[in-house]
Amino acid sequence: MSEIVPARFGEVAAAVARIHADACRADEHPALGDAVWLDIERPGADSAGFLSEDRGYAHIARTDNASPRHWALGVVISPRARSSRLRRELISAAVAHVAAHGGGRIVFWLLGARPDDDADLLTSHFEPARDLYEMRVPLPLGLDPKWADGITVRPFEPGRDERAWLDVNNRAFAGHEEQGEWTEATLARRTAESWFDPALFLLAIDDRGLVGFDWLKVHEARNAEPQLGEIYVVGVDPRAQGRGLGWSLAVGGLDAVHERGIDTGMLFCAADNTNALKLYRALGFTVHRTDRAYEYEVDPT
Repeated sequence: MSEIVPARFGEVAAAVARIHADACRADEHPALGDAVWLDIERPGADSAGFLSEDRGYAHIARTDNASPRHWALGVVISPRARSSRLRRELISAAVAHVAAHGGGRIVFWLLGARPDDDADLLTSHFEPARDLYEMRVPLPLGLDPKWADGITVRPFEPGRDERAWLDVNNRAFAGHEEQGEWTEATLARRTAESWFDPALFLLAIDDRGLVGFDWLKVHEARNAEPQLGEIYVVGVDPRAQGRGLGWSLAVGGLDAVHERGIDTGMLFCAADNTNALKLYRALGFTVHRTDRAYEYEVDPT
């Protein structure tokens, strides 16, 4: 197994992509989240990769949220090389890296978790923490957004709306593990990605300013997957919650992606977010896949 330092991420990116493509074809869903690919392209100083020839890869990086900051782990293994032993070896290498860099909490998102994963990962000291549902709905919804009086909707304007959006996002997602406490650097990294389209970043404005938003992302068709229009994140300022604005933003955003010829909407929702699940199920969303976060608090060495 080779340890890959950030300066060499570009050298191994193609090999990691091949392993990931093999895994996607077998599983019909990705193994590595967007944050891993973003860090491979623009790595943090303490990031590291661990490559086991053409069999598997683990990536570890610090998150860039202001708080609570933690380490994010991603692991992908080729279908022809899958074994609990190889996964444990890759995880062990990442854990050792974290221990050598001050320790801290590692969060490992396992996409498409299976029933036997809990016991298997416990042998590496990772315990299940929370579940995330990938949900999908056929488009069009056949619904019309119901904007309250005084609400106008327009696209996000880079260079103008960053500060206002960060303020509303961090209030709407206060205490949220991944979406809360975003910084200007966090937002800049996301808006610099190739998929970012400000025309699909809808802002709801009232007489006091930004009050809600629906940020959408298009996933191109690949393997057996159709083209998808994702509600990347939708949020409402706490001062305006309970007035149906989230419902209207979701409907308006899905209409916007359907206008581009996309027939399937999708989003991710925490399994314990009962209010959001009630909303999304009322719109016709059903659970397509369950992802699970496993955590391990690592002591420094």
